[in-house]
Amino acid sequence: MSHLRPDGGQPRAAAVPAPARTRHRWAALVLLCAANFAVLLDSQSVILALPQLSGDLGMSAGDAQWILSAKLITFGGLLLLGGRTADRLGRRRVFLVGTAVFILSSVICGFAPNGPVIIGARVLSGVSAALMVPTALSILLNTFPEGRDRNTALAGWAGIGGIGATAGLLVGGLLTEHLGWQWVFFVNVPIGLLVLVLAPLLLAESRGRSRDHQGPYNISGALTSTLALVVVILAVTRASVNGWTGPRTLALLAAFAVLAALFVAIERRSSSPLLPPDLLRRGTLAGGNLVTLTMGMAAFGLSVTISLYGQVVLGHGPLEFGLLQSVMPFLAFVGAYAGQSVVTRIGFRPVVGAGLVLLCAGALLLSRVPVDGEYVPDILWGLVVFGPGLGAGTAAASVAALARVPERASGVASGLTVAALQVGGALGIAIVTSVATTYSTGPGPEGTTAGLRAAFTACAVFAVVGMVLAAALLRRPGPGAAVPPDSGAPGRERDLPLVR
Repeated sequence: MSHLRPDGGQPRAAAVPAPARTRHRWAALVLLCAANFAVLLDSQSVILALPQLSGDLGMSAGDAQWILSAKLITFGGLLLLGGRTADRLGRRRVFLVGTAVFILSSVICGFAPNGPVIIGARVLSGVSAALMVPTALSILLNTFPEGRDRNTALAGWAGIGGIGATAGLLVGGLLTEHLGWQWVFFVNVPIGLLVLVLAPLLLAESRGRSRDHQGPYNISGALTSTLALVVVILAVTRASVNGWTGPRTLALLAAFAVLAALFVAIERRSSSPLLPPDLLRRGTLAGGNLVTLTMGMAAFGLSVTISLYGQVVLGHGPLEFGLLQSVMPFLAFVGAYAGQSVVTRIGFRPVVGAGLVLLCAGALLLSRVPVDGEYVPDILWGLVVFGPGLGAGTAAASVAALARVPERASGVASGLTVAALQVGGALGIAIVTSVATTYSTGPGPEGTTAGLRAAFTACAVFAVVGMVLAAALLRRPGPGAAVPPDSGAPGRERDLPLVR
């Protein structure tokens, strides 16, 4: 990869001729985005397959929900560990292992004869995603130097994420309807195999080289951080069932607080911390990730709410409404690319703020939906406003969170960013589900719509919280300083080249 000059000038090539880097790094970006797309496709496509799947395997509705929760919990819980493992053992190596496990878990899911087998395979799928996604993002960071090219690459990553989420719903409905639920999993196999074949050709190995990686593996820190993330995700995903003030939810939240405190104590005494102290002192890392968390709450919460309104209240079929709703991820993709070009000129803070304002405005427009609503006057304009805000905001927040992160810690930093989005999504879904249930005035369309209006308003509140966090934490000079080069401080380690 390229290394930045101490004087802040243009990066110079490290070990790869410039023509080779230019020729292959954009192909590498396509490969990494394809892997991210596959993971998202796997997560979302299962949703529309659940009714047929649970019927064929004789699963109750409660048991079937664990097909979704099993992956979400292991994916979110292992993200930090997956990123740190990549920094220590080699990013391409961990990425390839994760892809192989992804293929294996998809095959087991497709051939699963009963509920316990498929739930176990979904746990394995979450493990694979926790290895693949933060590692792929880490490779992206080290492939593209800070500046316009990295912003463009992050915009592509964010845009593909939005498209993958919606494509998963469309593909899941289509495959389930015409080929059977098994093909929701089998479709992952050729994508995974293609990634497995091309990765060694487009990506070179790299790992962090510093004292952080030379000591013994921080097993106690890894275990406590993983357990803490698993517990908090389990608490918020089951809160709509157990109740936010129920004993099980409170017990899980108390366990999370204890584990988090224990993790901090372990990290302070460790000679090889999971989270390097200098990483935690980067204000934009915390600010960018907290803002990303609120955006995840708004995005996932609104997606669930609009789907319930379109299908339960208006009576659209899943495929039909999936197509109608696809305007939002398309505009998110456009917004991501527009946002990254502006970030380079004026800084990430204004772009994050503008994105959050659009998220809030779009959610408020949708909070007025009537019982007998129609797509164009009542739904379309809210999605048109929300979509660009989501794309521009998440891309700019990622730039903020990952700016000036040293190569040696890029894996764990990427894990934090992905974890923020996943935890935010789980929290957002749990809250809007509770709000919709609480404010529903009855079982019919009118009562359901009243609850969904309140859920849309909750999504707007999430965006307002994000605005407050952005104003307080994302303090960085404006023009010309959106993504400043690393100062080349002493002790900064060089990594192996990432692109051949």
